[in-house]
Amino acid sequence: MSESGAETPAAPQDPVPPEEFVQAARLAPDHWLYLSDPAWQGDGPPPEWAVVGQWRSDSEGEIVEWEDNEDYRPSPEAMGWPEPADDVDRAIQLATTGYGPVEDVTSALARTEVAVLITADGEPVSASASDGTAVVPVFTSPRHLQAAGQLGFERMPVTDLLGRVPSGHHLCLNSTAAVSMVLAVDGLAETLRDAVTPPSATPADG
Repeated sequence: MSESGAETPAAPQDPVPPEEFVQAARLAPDHWLYLSDPAWQGDGPPPEWAVVGQWRSDSEGEIVEWEDNEDYRPSPEAMGWPEPADDVDRAIQLATTGYGPVEDVTSALARTEVAVLITADGEPVSASASDGTAVVPVFTSPRHLQAAGQLGFERMPVTDLLGRVPSGHHLCLNSTAAVSMVLAVDGLAETLRDAVTPPSATPADG
């Protein structure tokens, strides 16, 4: 107890090594054994940002130390986020955590319809993002749409919606999901067209 009577917070505990690491340490004394994020599926050693940390084995092959990796980026799975509702949701989760490119979001968005909330006059609902950005909320899955409440909506391709977005507004994708994304409207139509249009074939020489 501290002098003020407040309880002293407990120090964070090092993770308990799984049995396979205990066995690996016995076969590799005086080594560091890294723990990768469960989402990392690549071949060979994982990149630095996908390593949670590492255990050190002593000369007897016993694990004696844990070291956190300050450059680690937790994946959606490690963050405890729900299973993605669709391809757009999955791409947003991966892009937000650094496990996937932002381009995958627009690629998935180009191949789906969105539900947009509408006013009594049939116009897209205007809202404010957490940072004050003016947005039009859109939803790519029934799960996220239903979480917004029993409100009027229309379904349409994003390219059809863009002409109805009020000036100065962005799109807010899946605001009720574990993580959402705000997309600027400027240039989005061209980006979406490029995402679904295969590159033109180059004629063979001769």
